[in-house]
This record gives sequence, structure tokens and C-alpha cells, in this order.
Amino acid sequence: MVVGTGIMDVFVGGSRSLKEKRSVVRRILGRTKNTFNVSIAEVGAYDDWKRCRIGFGIVGNERGFVNSKMDKVVNFIEGLNLADIVNVSIEMYSISGAWTGCGDHRIDEFQES
Repeated sequence: MVVGTGIMDVFVGGSRSLKEKRSVVRRILGRTKNTFNVSIAEVGAYDDWKRCRIGFGIVGNERGFVNSKMDKVVNFIEGLNLADIVNVSIEMYSISGAWTGCGDHRIDEFQES
């Protein structure tokens, strides 16, 4: 399994208030989520009415697929022309298929009676 995470710093130049910034951020998050079915949220700079930090994550079974989808998300947000991307940081993790679990539980212990 491959997990890709991204943090994006965004400048909302046309914003004159927190209300305007939040409106732009909601549009960015909603459109991106609907287009790519990714986990995405505002994760910082909540009280700054010109800046925003957005975090997003993608899970897949191939590194190339996850990398490509992450690039597409960044390009899509940039192409919306709602805000300027100032900085992007992307990390990818490979997680082995070996199940370490969280204890010595069996599947039948979790099934309803």
C-alpha cells in the first residue's frame, strides 16, 4: 500500500475578510474532493484572512498512480484560479502488506452475535 500526503500553503489575494477566505477555501476543498475523491481539509492558518494551509491524502496500490494523482490534485487547485499556491510539500510512504495488527485478535471476535 502506498500513502501520499500533501501540505499546500495558499494565498487568497482577493480576500478582505475571514468570511471571504473561508468561502474560497470551501470551494477549493469541495471541487477537489468531488473531482478526485481524495481526503482534503484546511489544516492551518485558520485566523489569517489571506493565507490558508490545506492538507490532502491519497491511498493506492502503486507509487506511480499515487504520485500522478497527487500532481493532478495540485495542478487542479492551481487551475481553479481561486487562490495562489505558495508552497507544496508532498511525501509518500510505502507500507508493507504484512499485517502486524493491534493485538492478538481474531476476525470472529469482531463479528456481531
